[in-house]
Amino acid sequence: MSTTTMLQLVQQVTNELGIGTPASVAGNSNQDVIQILALMNATGYELLRRADWRELTKQHTFYTQATTTTGTWSTSSTTITVPSTAGLDTTYQVVGQGIPNATYVTAINSATTLSINYLPTEAGAGDTLTFQKVKYSLPADYYSTVPRTHWDKSKRWEMLGPESAQQWEWLLSGYISTGPRIRWRLLGAYFQIWPGVNADELLGFEYRSKGWANAADGTAKNSFTNDSDTCIYPDRLMVLSTKLKYFEAKGFDTTAIYRDYIMELETSIAQDTSAANLSFAPRPGTVLIGYDNIPDSGYGYDN
Repeated sequence: MSTTTMLQLVQQVTNELGIGTPASVAGNSNQDVIQILALMNATGYELLRRADWRELTKQHTFYTQATTTTGTWSTSSTTITVPSTAGLDTTYQVVGQGIPNATYVTAINSATTLSINYLPTEAGAGDTLTFQKVKYSLPADYYSTVPRTHWDKSKRWEMLGPESAQQWEWLLSGYISTGPRIRWRLLGAYFQIWPGVNADELLGFEYRSKGWANAADGTAKNSFTNDSDTCIYPDRLMVLSTKLKYFEAKGFDTTAIYRDYIMELETSIAQDTSAANLSFAPRPGTVLIGYDNIPDSGYGYDN
């Protein structure tokens, strides 16, 4: 992460453009300063999508939640009475005798009653119910997921997904819809799993954050708002991109500055992370016994 502040970046841009250098940026009423700050933020938004920046890749882990209780319900109503609805919400599914597959809580009506989306097929009076949380909120700075990083860390199995809408309906509605592996999909603002699991199972995945800017205290932000803010992008890339946008907005010739910007962008992306060495003639490894290390004698028996 760069330690150059937003104020210093804007001052570098104004110095190179030959316009007035501001002593502060946030709250500045000068139109050039306002425009440069807006263009610099636009740069941050666009660079977010240009590469998988190392400092924007984060890991998210969480424990599953579930609770077992008792309840009373009938086949003529979608209302269930339980000892307490505390801690329950519409991110939970309901499992119990006579409760159809893929039944979810649709509303919390009171301290002791809730509604579900299907009519039960059998009535229950003080029978066992399990509420399993199957929709988990995404991180506040979530932008996109990193493929094949989704793991059930408790069972040490990779979770399967993302499931398509068609596959998800097959899971919810088909005869054979469960197994030892957790399936997942992104639905609205939630990371959704199927089937529901017991409490305290550790799940996790990597994601790309949208917090390319950072406040002075290290809090991730998705835009520059204070003079002391910093960002994860290289300084020179931010300056050149802002200058390019300024030239475009003013109708100036951008040929030379565009060339400089592209060169800096490609260099920054290439140097942000390492890469594997690729061979045009790959060969199997020889870490086990093979032609290169097989002994001439001493196999443990006499001829």
